[in-house]
Amino acid sequence: MDVIAHGLWGGAAFYRQGRKKFFAAVLIGMAPDLLSFGVFHTMHPGWITQRLAGEISGPPALAILPPYVFHAYNLTHSLPIWAAASCLLWVAMKKPPWLLAAWLLHILCDIPAHTERYFPTPFLWPFSTPFVDGISWTEPWFMAANYASMIIVYFAMFFYFGRRGALKRIFAKDL
Repeated sequence: MDVIAHGLWGGAAFYRQGRKKFFAAVLIGMAPDLLSFGVFHTMHPGWITQRLAGEISGPPALAILPPYVFHAYNLTHSLPIWAAASCLLWVAMKKPPWLLAAWLLHILCDIPAHTERYFPTPFLWPFSTPFVDGISWTEPWFMAANYASMIIVYFAMFFYFGRRGALKRIFAKDL
């Protein structure tokens, strides 16, 4: 899934928790890709410029990606790493780090949305992972379905929670 969609799905999970948690969840939902590919794009701005200019298309070729991208991807897309980080934060904070659910959602969404040909999700790393040969998130129909689903979810949350909030304010005045 693309990094923006990951962020928006992560944010949707915390929509009712207020702006700070919503935006924190958006960032945490995007973090696994930002910490791997984001570093590459920051260090290679020419690649993005060429892509935006239409000179190249598709994701970066595996051959041009430095080893740190693969290492960071393994770390940030691993359920055992997520579980260890969550447990450590839980102990340190003395309460569950619920916002890390956005990271978990990122990993779970990527498992079926990547093919074995380009960055299959190493969800059991550092253990042997049975890669899932899923649907490439770059397929136009998949992206359209993903964003259409997201629009439906956000509209539903906005109208449902917005109406409930408005009704509470109306009835609170009558009391």
